[in-house]
Amino acid sequence: MAARLTVPDLQAMKDQGRRIAALTAYDAGFARVLDGAGVDLVLVGDSLGMVVQGLETTVAVSLDDMVYHCRCVARGLERALLLADLPFLTYATPESAAHSAARLLQQGGAQMVKLEGGRLRVDVVRFLVEQNIPVCGHLGLLPQSVHRLGGYPVQGRDQASARALQEDALLLQEAGISLLVLECVPAQLAEAIRYELSIPVIGIGAGLACDGQVLVLHDLLGVTPGKRPRFVRNFLEGAGGVGEAVARYVEAVRSGSFPGAEHSY
Repeated sequence: MAARLTVPDLQAMKDQGRRIAALTAYDAGFARVLDGAGVDLVLVGDSLGMVVQGLETTVAVSLDDMVYHCRCVARGLERALLLADLPFLTYATPESAAHSAARLLQQGGAQMVKLEGGRLRVDVVRFLVEQNIPVCGHLGLLPQSVHRLGGYPVQGRDQASARALQEDALLLQEAGISLLVLECVPAQLAEAIRYELSIPVIGIGAGLACDGQVLVLHDLLGVTPGKRPRFVRNFLEGAGGVGEAVARYVEAVRSGSFPGAEHSY
């Protein structure tokens, strides 16, 4: 049995220049496939609200939902590190964040939690880290803010918003995050943030310069209904099955052949 990856292992991968391959999963069966194909980081995302539950946004996903799916995924993993989203409004205060994170770690089997937002989350991040809870930040497009944003637009296109994102990234790192996800930001901005930070930066729609990539599993398999986001590639096309599709994704991330310019902003 392979040793379970840890938070320091992800840092070592960045330091060694080895790209991190990450994917979402929501059940034990797919978790086993991802683990066997060499995925380093498995995210139980609140995206389950849209791709599993059929909701229009992630806002209605509950903490109970996340604990349940996290527990299922944990049973299917041997090597990959397990990261879980803190759902909407479960981390408004340091105390509520600690309660939510404790459930995901104790009942769900997660090794790290992810939360959305920048400078307004610094106190929450610092408190969680003080409780020895590893934290992943999430900047750029924030799906839990869909109603305020009015959709899912690319973030950081102008100079002011780009600088604000860079400042937020540094503030989160200073507060103690161990990992950062950048979603739907221009590739040039993502590259600048990646080189400013000492922690690993994982991109989704953020160009090739990041330390790793993450996709929603359903997008990778081409089963998500509606228009496919620009940053998505269907790895199931031409593959002999789901396992081969995931292995092709892992190899493409590791080799730097994905994402290409056509997947970036």
